Amino acid sequence: VSHNVSGDRLIALACSTGGPKSLQSVIPFLPKEMNAPMVLVQHMPAGFTESLAARLNEISNLDVKEAEDGECLKTGTVYIAQGGKQCEVIEDAQGNLILSENDKPARGGLKPCADIFFESLVSCSVEHIVCGVLTGMGSDGCKGIRALKKNKDIQVVAQNEDTCVVYGMPRAVVQAGIVNEVVPLEDVADTMIKHIGV
Repeated sequence: VSHNVSGDRLIALACSTGGPKSLQSVIPFLPKEMNAPMVLVQHMPAGFTESLAARLNEISNLDVKEAEDGECLKTGTVYIAQGGKQCEVIEDAQGNLILSENDKPARGGLKPCADIFFESLVSCSVEHIVCGVLTGMGSDGCKGIRALKKNKDIQVVAQNEDTCVVYGMPRAVVQAGIVNEVVPLEDVADTMIKHIGV
């Protein structure tokens, strides 16, 4: 039974080049009873994230949907940040985690940008965060995860080089020394679940 999450736990996933196909080896392997919501920042232009969500939803145990502005995060649901918007999490007076899909400018040409998303979590009261960094060009996510690591109890899981289409984003967090585990793509789902504690 999904319920609103008051600052307890959250899984956050960032990916770019090679992500849409790689996600098919992660999202469908998450258990229905996952006791955290997941927010996924996949670099994509506007109009593409809805069909990605629909496709993953068909093959997954969890509900997978495109993130909507003002939506309250629920456990057992995967929210895919909208292409062409910035995605942030804000907290209401009751401590519920709320999605903000906004028109803040692109950073490094990216909209959505994982760094902006991760940075938004710093000021939320959510205690346990598992961050996953999958295949992708560049280093988006690294700066935001570093900021989170200073402020929170987080676990960082990176996809290994052999299974990445482009070993850019995972390499950045590995080189920054902020990763807890580096695993092949097929182990990402299990590893994240192990850290979040089902």
